[in-house]
Amino acid sequence: MIRREARRLLWRWREVAAAACVAALGLYWAIAATGPVLAVIGWSLVAAGVLLAAAGVQRARFRVGSDGPGVVQIVEKRISYFGPLDGGVVDLEALSSVVLDPSGKPPHWVLRVPGQAPLSIPLTARGAEGLFDAFASLPGIRTEHMLKQMKAGSRIPVVIWRAGPLRNAPDRLH
Repeated sequence: MIRREARRLLWRWREVAAAACVAALGLYWAIAATGPVLAVIGWSLVAAGVLLAAAGVQRARFRVGSDGPGVVQIVEKRISYFGPLDGGVVDLEALSSVVLDPSGKPPHWVLRVPGQAPLSIPLTARGAEGLFDAFASLPGIRTEHMLKQMKAGSRIPVVIWRAGPLRNAPDRLH
């Protein structure tokens, strides 16, 4: 009944739509309140809806599709990727860097762990949207920088995050 493209767009922005509903309900309660208790609850819901919408916008910007090669699973801070040609498992605490490599088709994340081969995960792999929460838990990561780099259209790999003292190093790899 709904076109596939429209359904994908609605699904991508689902958290923003839910947050808008929460804020709208809160606004209705705040304006139509006959007493101060319901007004306070209403304004609290408006504030919560705005915060949820901000988080939802970031998540929607991170989602670029799920029709790419392979499947990503994230269980207890362990990222697993199972692809048609390769795959691997990486513990989030062991990561030394996260690199966005836009040169591939499709673009992919390169997760590096000392003593292990880099794990390349296409941005469009099924379940890759879960990487947003995993990456957001990394200490010192700049999510807005990550989202901007995803849209920048660069042709060279970009370091999104580095562990430890190398975190303030230049953003581009040579």
